[in-house]
Amino acid sequence: MLTDFSLPMRGGRTMREKLYRRSKGQSVVELTLLTPLILAALYVPADFGIAFYTAHLVQNATREAARIGASMNPFNQTTVQNEATNRLPTGRFTVSSVSANLDSGSSTCMRRVLVTVTGTYSPFLYQLINLVVPGANVSTTISITRSTAMRFDSQPLTNTGSC
Repeated sequence: MLTDFSLPMRGGRTMREKLYRRSKGQSVVELTLLTPLILAALYVPADFGIAFYTAHLVQNATREAARIGASMNPFNQTTVQNEATNRLPTGRFTVSSVSANLDSGSSTCMRRVLVTVTGTYSPFLYQLINLVVPGANVSTTISITRSTAMRFDSQPLTNTGSC
């Protein structure tokens, strides 16, 4: 037997009105339960995107410092390290080490400037997992290491003689 929801029932209310009154708070409960999941699903790609962007900024800092060191005559290691440090991103990236070297290569005409930056990035998601999930032992940092090598400009341009 089919029921017509628009026919009045006992008490003067229709079946549709009774069903509507029962489901008034359902939307609020659904929204409350789903909002954290939706926010987490949106935050994960954003947080890792920021980590990749930070790694890109670290690579640019090493490249700029190597470019400055390659054109420097005489080579000054402290200046190159300071130039790399000044260009590094701030915030969740923590610098572990910055090194700048002028390697001798196989001879005096094949010298290169080597700049290496090592540090860690702390994504908020990992910290949140350790906070929310009891007993979770998730590492809260991502290691970022970038290096750049460029030809030292203050050397002979041709490979003649002792090269």
